[in-house]
Amino acid sequence: MTRNIDRLLDVMARLRNPDGGCPWDLEQTYRSIAPHTIEEAYEVADAIEKDDKVALREELGDLLFQVVYYSQMAREEGLFDFDEVAGVITDKMIRRHPHVFGPEEVKSSDQQTSRWEDHKAAERAAKAAEEGRAPSALEGVIAGLPALTRALKLQNRAARVGFDWTDARDILDKIEEEVRELRAEMDAGSAQDRVADELGDLLFALVNLARRLKVEPETALRGTNAKFERRFHRIEALLSAEGRKPQDATLDEMEALWQQAKREERGES
Repeated sequence: MTRNIDRLLDVMARLRNPDGGCPWDLEQTYRSIAPHTIEEAYEVADAIEKDDKVALREELGDLLFQVVYYSQMAREEGLFDFDEVAGVITDKMIRRHPHVFGPEEVKSSDQQTSRWEDHKAAERAAKAAEEGRAPSALEGVIAGLPALTRALKLQNRAARVGFDWTDARDILDKIEEEVRELRAEMDAGSAQDRVADELGDLLFALVNLARRLKVEPETALRGTNAKFERRFHRIEALLSAEGRKPQDATLDEMEALWQQAKREERGES
């Protein structure tokens, strides 16, 4: 029986076949497909957030198709194919899990995380040596990551070489300092770039606090986004019951309804 992965690879090859393939698929490049890959990854995360396993199966298929797409384009160029992509990641997982596939012992998840980072750092150092340069602790943190995620990764890398706060309360002090500096720029009527710079410092400090508290900042913000959306929908519903829309209400009225929505969520009267 033909495996589904083989069927998928065949479908992709036919879509990209100049003789009878899909015109749209034939026009695509690595760059044009990349935004779709990012979107599909977020749709996977959304299905997980909603605990929708049916949607998760479909979204994982969409994400897998992205890998197949790149692999087909690379095969056409004589670079590599899907099997080689699978081989590279398999070898990497075996190499980075010597406690599973080798003699090393790991007793906890934290210890495994540390070992994982050690293996990655060794690989980066080896690559830098091949290129005749000294490796940086921040090397490999790609610029295309979402800003909160990249800030977290930069801070984690710096922390591994000792550039880190020792107490979360110290970071709270830093956050208060950044708030004061932002307020000073606002009060002075400073140029937009000065305000943006101070706001960036504040956001960076907040990510540092999240890291220290072992809270994933992207996840925390997604949760807050969902909470805001839920409560704002409640405001709209309450106003609709009165035959009104948000634009028909004052800010004070909407704030009162917001507080009502909060109380309802908490089961308060």
